[in-house]
This record gives sequence, structure tokens and C-alpha cells, in this order.
Amino acid sequence: MKNLLEIIKIVTKKRVKKIEIFDDQALKNKTGKFNEFYEALSAGRLRNDRDAATLLYNCSPQDPKYRQLKSRFRKRLLNTIFFLDINKPSSGTYNRAYFNCNKEWAMVKILLHYGATQTATSMARHILTTAQKYHFSDLIVNCGRILRQHAADTGENKDFQQYNKMIKEFEPILKAELDSEELYQTVILDYQKALTKKNPLKAEIEGISDQLITLSERYNSPVIFYNLYLVWAIRYELTKDFDTMLLVCNEAEQYMDDHPNFYQEEKLIAIQNKKMSAYLHKQDYRKGKVNAEKCLNRFPDGSQPWFNFMEFYLLLALHTENYINALAILNQATHHSGLKKLDQPTREKWAIYAGYVGFFASIQGFGAAVQVKASSRIFKPSRYFSTPESYPKSHRNYAILLLILEVLELANKKSTLDLDDRLEKLKQFALRQLNKEEHFRPIQFIRLLQQLKKAEYEVEQIKNTEKYLAALQEQPFFYRGAISELEIIPYEKLWEIVLQEFK
Repeated sequence: MKNLLEIIKIVTKKRVKKIEIFDDQALKNKTGKFNEFYEALSAGRLRNDRDAATLLYNCSPQDPKYRQLKSRFRKRLLNTIFFLDINKPSSGTYNRAYFNCNKEWAMVKILLHYGATQTATSMARHILTTAQKYHFSDLIVNCGRILRQHAADTGENKDFQQYNKMIKEFEPILKAELDSEELYQTVILDYQKALTKKNPLKAEIEGISDQLITLSERYNSPVIFYNLYLVWAIRYELTKDFDTMLLVCNEAEQYMDDHPNFYQEEKLIAIQNKKMSAYLHKQDYRKGKVNAEKCLNRFPDGSQPWFNFMEFYLLLALHTENYINALAILNQATHHSGLKKLDQPTREKWAIYAGYVGFFASIQGFGAAVQVKASSRIFKPSRYFSTPESYPKSHRNYAILLLILEVLELANKKSTLDLDDRLEKLKQFALRQLNKEEHFRPIQFIRLLQQLKKAEYEVEQIKNTEKYLAALQEQPFFYRGAISELEIIPYEKLWEIVLQEFK
């Protein structure tokens, strides 16, 4: 009752007249501007302020009535954050616990601000119990400080010593976790630069890996262990040691199985994406499929990481000529409602995948109805083949992939006149717009196609292909998610497919 009395005094004095949030009841009113704004945003129909202002008031974004509505709308959205239903089954236990603890921690700070010490310390003890179960070092230290202060204020020497000891125990663990995060983030920073070819990941990743090993040996922290596994997976990915990369991923999975309290869905997906990447580069479809089917039952679909996972699974099927399986994977991904919520470049990528899968479905003799279901839903040839060169510089590889797909279509039809035109266009595109380093592999493939054109599509008459094939072997396919690295079919294999069309 003492706690309730403390709380009621604060609420009575400071309560607001109405808490504005977006809950089910508020969203039932379909006529209000707030709800119209909400529905349009959540449906992805608005790209910018101009779209929103036009929809709501048919005015400019600078109009006071739109700016006022936007400000109030933002406040209501932020209020709603405090009432999110984190306890849904789709949320992992670890993440639910951390969210609830932090939410209660915010309440503790508010209660202390208004002098409700009794209630605040009671809540801090409750948070501390959960934090210790899940090894939330930051919350353990924070709650310990509040409880140590309370013990000092009330003259409880035994409690003071208990919380003081606990703080001293977890302070170095928290410091080690912060150090591990810094090391991991350093690797990620350089890894992102390496994806753009501007600044390859530096050699100190080996030293960072060793530092993380040392931290993991001294402190039993899930934060440290997850950072350790992800850095080591990246390390072996960059050295193209995919067997060892798989061992690291398997060890990470075993850690999750051995420590169910520390299981985090997003960490599992990150590890699984690395694992599927390893199977892709090893061309091991059998093990990759087994792993994918097991994992797809463990985490919910529709998120950005899920689509990343499905992309590696699709590429594995395509690279190993399992086209019927590629068709099934494509349909599962492109028929998911979450595709519409992805950014434009990712949606474009899946459309191009659909075009390639549709092509291989046709040359493999799949039924016409199956082909239509696979590709035409999101891949419109009239749109994508008309001006593929219009892609921005950062997405230039999409234009290459589309031009090559059109070459495949024309080769399959033996339409050599149109093929001459397309190959010339591809040649000029390579000469004028492709970076020799960044687009090294597609340039070699385009040069191979030019040799086919010079031989007037007589396979037996083709010359001067050895140096280009050797160049492809010297710099093999390597894909980490960057648009510039994407090959829907490795160019060595694609060359064989093109030749087969003219035999």
C-alpha cells in the first residue's frame, strides 16, 4: 500500500488529461487525419513530406496545418512506443526480458525524480532479479547503484556491502562488453567499406579476433560471445576459408543451444546468413538445403534479415542448377507481404531474380503456368528491358544483370540480329560506365560474349577466350551482399549456358 500511496501522489499532481496513442480503439476511426496519415505511412504509400501534405490537405509541406499535424502525429507515435506489445510469441524471451527491464528502469528514474523512493527501490530489486538471470550487466550495475544508495540512506550496512560487492563484480564485465562492442563495430565499419571496394578490411582483424578470445576467456557474457562469433565468421569469410567459417557458425549455434536464456533471434539470423553464404561459396546445396529448412522453422519470416537469408538460399539453388527448388524459394519470398516493405533497391533485386528464374524455368521445360507464377508477378520485361542503363551508379550492376538476361533470352530464341545490337550496347556500357576493378568479373564475361559475336555465333569458330576465362578463375565469385558483387549465375557457368544455346 505504501508504494500505491507514493504513486498516486505523483499521478494526481502530474497526470495529463488524455494519453494520445495509436491503439486498436483509436484506429477504428477511419475518417480522422491522424488515422489517414497512419494508414498511408504503414502501407508504404508515402515517400516524403510532399506526398503526405498533398494527400492530407492538398498543400505544400511548409503549410502550417500540415506541419502542426505532423508534429502532433510524431508525438502520438512516440507515446505509443511505451505501450508496444513485446510479449507476443514472436519475440524471443531474452529480448522480451531486456525490453521490459528497460521499460521498468525508465519508470524507476521517473519515480526517483519525483521522490517516490520506496516504489523505485522495490522496482529496482525486481529488475535486478531478471537482469541477473539474463546477465544484463548494464542493468545490474544501474540497479545496484540505486539500491546501494538506498541502503546508505537507510543505514542498512549489510545491504550496502551486498550491492557494493555486486557492482564491483559486474563493472569490469560491463567494461569488457563495451570493449567487445567497440571491436565488433570496428570490424563492421571496415567490412562495409570493403563492400564498396574503397577501403579493404585491414589486417588487424586477426588482432581483434584474439582480443575477443581473451575477453571471452575472462568473462562469461553473451554480449562478448556473440561479438566473438560474428567477428570470427567475418574473418574467415574474408580469407575465403569457408570450412572454418562453418565451424565458427556451428559453434555459435551450439552456444545458443547450451545457453537458452541468452538466445537472441537476430543473432541466430546473422549467424545463419553467414552459414548460408559459406554453403553458397562451397556450392554445397544438399547441406545448405538441410540447414535452410531447419532454420526457417526457427525464426519468423518477412523481416529484412529473413529476405537476406532467402536470397542466399535462392542463389545456392541457382548456382547449383536446382532450378525447380529456386522456383519454390522465389515464390515463397516474392509472395510474402513483407516484400512491399523493403527498400526499393532490394525489391528491384528480387524482381531481377524473378526474371532469371523465369528464364531458367522456360529452358528447363517447366509448365507455362508455373513460369508465370514465378516471374511475371514482379518482373515486367517491358519495364526492365526498356532502359536498364538508367540505374544510378551505385546500382549499375543491376543494369549489367538485366542486359545479360536479355542476351540470354535472345540467344535462346536464336535472334542474332537483335543479339548483335544488344551485345554492342553491352560492350559500350562496359567501356563507358563500368569500373575496371569493381566490375572486373562482368567485364570479362562481356568480353567473352564479344568473341562469340565475332565468331558469328559459331561455337567452333570462337577464339581468344582463354585469357578471359583465366581472369575469371583468378578472381572467383565472392558475394557478401554488395550489389556490385552479385552474380545470379557465376559467369563461368553462364558462359557455358550461352554456348549451349548455339550448339
